[in-house]
Amino acid sequence: MIRRPSHRPERVSEAIRQTVAAFLTSAVRDPRIGFVTVTAVEVSADLAHARVRVSVMGTDEEKARSLEGLESAARFLRAQLAKELSLRVTPELRFELDRGVEHAQRIDRLLRDLKEGAG
Repeated sequence: MIRRPSHRPERVSEAIRQTVAAFLTSAVRDPRIGFVTVTAVEVSADLAHARVRVSVMGTDEEKARSLEGLESAARFLRAQLAKELSLRVTPELRFELDRGVEHAQRIDRLLRDLKEGAG
C-alpha cells in the first residue's frame, strides 16, 4: 500500500496562522506587542510544535519587546487554539522574527543607491 503524503500539517499551519492573526488584530492587551503581522507558521510533522514567524514594525528594541509579549501570550494563545481547533495535541507555539521583509527593503535601498550613484 502506497502512503500518500499528508496535507494535515499545512492545514493546521494555516488554521494556526489565521487564529493567531485574528488574536493580534482584536484581543491583544499586552502593551509590548506592537504592530505585528504573522507571515508564516511551520508545524512539525507530529503537530506538537509550531514556529510562528512574525514581522514587526519598529526599532530593534520594539521588536524585542513585541517578541517578549508574544512569548508571554503563547500559553493563552495555545489554549485558544485548543478551543478552536479539534486536535488531539495542540502545538506548542514559538515565535520568531521573520526578517524577509526587512531584508527585501534593505536590498531595494541598496539597489536604488547604486542606480542613483551610476546615473
